[in-house]
Amino acid sequence: MTIKSIDIGQVVLNATVFNFKNVRTTIVNETALLAAVERLFMLLQQRQIATVLVGGIALLQYVEGRNTEDIDLIIAVSALQQLPEVAIHTQDEFFAQGKLDELKIDFLLTRNRLFQHVQQHHTTLQEFVGHTIQCATVEGLLLLKMYALPSLYRQGNFDRVALYEGDIMMLLHRHHDSNLEVLFAELANHLNPSDLASLREIVAEIQQRIRRFGRGFS
Repeated sequence: MTIKSIDIGQVVLNATVFNFKNVRTTIVNETALLAAVERLFMLLQQRQIATVLVGGIALLQYVEGRNTEDIDLIIAVSALQQLPEVAIHTQDEFFAQGKLDELKIDFLLTRNRLFQHVQQHHTTLQEFVGHTIQCATVEGLLLLKMYALPSLYRQGNFDRVALYEGDIMMLLHRHHDSNLEVLFAELANHLNPSDLASLREIVAEIQQRIRRFGRGFS
């Protein structure tokens, strides 16, 4: 179910402008930021670079109310090298971060087998304002969010944990037909047994909250 036609540039701009952390440290060039979004997708199309849109922008195709200041893409390292216009400032085995002019971009590299799996098996074309983009499905987003949780817990990154658990809850609440056992079976190929067991407990707690919400208050 598509919520509405999403204007990617406007979403990124609004999140940047209304992030109070940026008020004293960042002067937003609105025109340049919007132009950078358009430039990114023009470059991807012109060079026929295979990517999958994930993260907050992709999530907005399935739930409401998610803001994000950057664009998240699954991409192969070889494909990323076809984008010299993007200034990469950090990169490790599975992730890279960079900027195209005013636009922040997070890259999930297909060296990671789960990211590659999502790219190959959990994508669909979605319509955005002015663009048709290969985007992660609900199941693809659930895989990515659940896969990240054990690492976020170990890092003690409470803000990200709360955000990701909230994303999982919204996706499961709106899309009841997602087969979690199939997703857990795939995650078993990428997480150790202890992390997978803990993840099952977390998701069970999320499902319990959804059921409690459905009952309401009497």
